[in-house]
Amino acid sequence: MRSNHLMRSALAGLLALGAATAIAAPAAPVKRAVDLPPSADLAYDLNAQQKSIGLKGEALIAWRAGDGKYDVNVEAKVQLLGKLNEYRSQGSVDAFGLAPDTFTEKRYRKDATTTTFDRDARAIDFTEGKKPYTLRGGEQDRASITWQLASVARAAGEAKFKPGSEWTFVVAGRRDAEPWTFKVLKAEKIRTGMGELDTIHVRREARDSRGDSVEVWLAPAQEWYPVKIRFEDERDTIDQTLKSITKK
Repeated sequence: MRSNHLMRSALAGLLALGAATAIAAPAAPVKRAVDLPPSADLAYDLNAQQKSIGLKGEALIAWRAGDGKYDVNVEAKVQLLGKLNEYRSQGSVDAFGLAPDTFTEKRYRKDATTTTFDRDARAIDFTEGKKPYTLRGGEQDRASITWQLASVARAAGEAKFKPGSEWTFVVAGRRDAEPWTFKVLKAEKIRTGMGELDTIHVRREARDSRGDSVEVWLAPAQEWYPVKIRFEDERDTIDQTLKSITKK
């Protein structure tokens, strides 16, 4: 079915988690101040579009932080097909911010994969990768990156996290890791299930001709939570827009 093909291709990048490609050498680690958002459950409306084919569903993020640890679990569901993707990142908090220990990913009709951050061996190991990546500090995974970005933005404040500024992190996926650079674009009002919210619009630009990009709208008045997330490539667009926040 065409809709199933869309699920496999489009929703693989769900929740701003683009596919990673290998790089020749690790990026230099950067230490930044962080201020983690309070623990919360966030619910989003999900809309996927490819030309005239539209799909609707719900995304849920359970974010927990405290006692020097964090845990983020992300689930995506659509009508008829049920759960399509689940991502989980668990770890601690160190001088660089979030420090993942494991990143697990379960995609629709695929076996689960695990990315392990072995800090004793200073290596990131991948279920689907042939070679480990040298761990130098500050590396994120595709579930933790949005929350690392929010934590850095909370600490920096709008005076430093301002239009034109750029923030680069190394992000690990299923097979390898690469730098992601986010550029702060502008202040923007976003309509959500909680009303119109003031946000800071941030974009990770496309790396190459494949044209995939990630956009995040962070809301300073709402603890800098991500209130909208968009993944887009040359074929598909996936939007998540906040419905509700339940603080824990």
